[in-house]
Amino acid sequence: MSAIRESIEISRSPEDVFDYVTDPTRLPEWQDSALSARPLDGAPVHVGSKVVVTRRVGRRKFPMTMQVTELDRPRSWHIQGLGGPVRGDVRGTIEPLDGGRRSRVTLDLDFEGHGIGRVIAPLVVKPYARKEMERNEEKLKHLLEN
Repeated sequence: MSAIRESIEISRSPEDVFDYVTDPTRLPEWQDSALSARPLDGAPVHVGSKVVVTRRVGRRKFPMTMQVTELDRPRSWHIQGLGGPVRGDVRGTIEPLDGGRRSRVTLDLDFEGHGIGRVIAPLVVKPYARKEMERNEEKLKHLLEN
């Protein structure tokens, strides 16, 4: 499967955008399917941090554990799913615009299916995520610019 890629320009500095999007407790504010996000170690986000994110897909709720594998403030981050039949893989990049007064955020989202997840990921999860991703970026823009 190829990754889903969406970009949006936001009138905030790369540092502001990075701090917001990499704070797992903020996920439910800007991602429609995220019902909750809870860091497992209680420490500030760092490479190796694990977060349990509960998402709604259709009428079902799915808890999933994600791990931060890269953090390069304010430029990029990478988070990967651990365990479960469908594992998300999220890469984010932030490019400074207008001398750092604005930012271009690009999100790349892909899924890896295991067992039954090999069927579920391309037929259910990926189409659902593709529809949601553009709305999520618009919501992120709105929250950060107001």
